[in-house]
Amino acid sequence: MIDAPAQPSPVGIDVDAVTAFLEANVAGLVGPFRFDLVAGGRSNLTFCVTDANGRRVALRRPPVSHVLPTAHDMTREHRILSALFPAGIAVPEPLAISTDVAVNGAPFYVMEFVDGHILRTADQAATELAKDVRTQVGIELASTLASLHRVDIDAVGLGDLARRDGYIERQVKRWTAQYGAMAVPGIDHGGIIEEIAAQLLASVPTPQGVSVVHGDYRLDNTVVNDHGQVVAILDWEICTLGDPLADLGTLLCYWAEPGDGDVALLDSPTLAAGFLDRQGIIDAYAAASGLDVSRAPYYTAFGYWRLACILQGVYARYVGGAAAGDQGSVDGYPTHIRRLAELARATLATDPGA
Repeated sequence: MIDAPAQPSPVGIDVDAVTAFLEANVAGLVGPFRFDLVAGGRSNLTFCVTDANGRRVALRRPPVSHVLPTAHDMTREHRILSALFPAGIAVPEPLAISTDVAVNGAPFYVMEFVDGHILRTADQAATELAKDVRTQVGIELASTLASLHRVDIDAVGLGDLARRDGYIERQVKRWTAQYGAMAVPGIDHGGIIEEIAAQLLASVPTPQGVSVVHGDYRLDNTVVNDHGQVVAILDWEICTLGDPLADLGTLLCYWAEPGDGDVALLDSPTLAAGFLDRQGIIDAYAAASGLDVSRAPYYTAFGYWRLACILQGVYARYVGGAAAGDQGSVDGYPTHIRRLAELARATLATDPGA
């Protein structure tokens, strides 16, 4: 057995109560456990839990404070994984869920920990994957996304997860409202968020279908293996039903190319040599999905704009003291939020349907 030294309760974990839950509800887990906050999560908190035999699982819970009433639904995330895992989609296997807030102060769920690469920087991508594998990563991300979008939502029991109509319209209204709800005193973006929202609503594409939409599909929300294959899609916090091309737009707004200058994801892993360019991603997704991707600029602009709204919420939680120790680079968010809105405006101007 592996020694698990005494560990003070990390923010968001009641070690004694969660230990009792894990031993009672996850077959084969043996305490004591070590709880380590996974780097990179700035909204829902993800912990790597290591048991006395070295087995690892992941635990997800909401932020510890400043929580919006319609966000951070652990039961919903667990339901999505429970539907997609048996359907053959690359997601971690869900293992248990606790809805009793007396256990840990908030609902949480447990899933298998998937080994592989979570690529967050260009240096990491260059170090951990060979150049030809980096090329394959883009193709695999696109084909995995197309597979997700082909899931029969009724057959897997997700047909009532959300409304099926008006996805873009609902998203624009929702994120505009959440942006307003997460206002921070002294921070004023000059109305650009509201301006872009109006432009998006004025030229909404006709959806080509209704699918599961991950909502935050990007390279560093997946685990890839040494061959560049996607072995797990992570972070299902804002998953819903809607227009599948919204996920393509999200992927593209994070998919930086050398020479881009300011990018949505600081130090994007795709800046390493070997990765496909954005057009390569578009082509790979079109080939795998069979969908018309001619309005990819619209969906990319929507991705930039929504990311600006999301980061406003992250910044507000940080100011409110809810970052749980993962606070790197957050002070620069106001400037980055404004830049994302400007990227959205510029990209939307290239949309052939605008």
